[in-house]
Amino acid sequence: MPEIDDLYASIRDGLERVVATLDGLTADQLNYHVPVDGGNSAYVLAAHTLGNARAWVLGIACGRDIGRDRLAEFRASGSDTSALRAMLASLQREMCEALATQTPADLDRRLVPPKRLWGENQPRDISVRDALLQVIEHASLHLGHLQLTRDLALRE
Repeated sequence: MPEIDDLYASIRDGLERVVATLDGLTADQLNYHVPVDGGNSAYVLAAHTLGNARAWVLGIACGRDIGRDRLAEFRASGSDTSALRAMLASLQREMCEALATQTPADLDRRLVPPKRLWGENQPRDISVRDALLQVIEHASLHLGHLQLTRDLALRE
């Protein structure tokens, strides 16, 4: 299996785990904000993780002209997971299509991502491979946050 397929499989599996972690939560539990400074809800964490993956895979790694409203990701809410599941399904199709255009040599291509897609800090020179690995790392980090947030929401 080519490396790019392995990277996509890890991204896909991580994002599926993020959304699956929300299964069984009520609307109140989905939107429960952890009572600490900067705490987020499970819904916000999932929306942000999907938004990050879209920006980094489609916009940064594959060079597609996409927008991102990162602040809106942190205001997201919903009564169930249907919108997140639809977003995930659409994103999986888009990522599969976009990554199919990439060659093994593209993984080593260097770039400086646009600030609007990067996130909080200043963009720096990275490879396409680094961008895809960042998505895996980011999803894993927020999966842990999401599992803790879910546990706290279930106790309320």
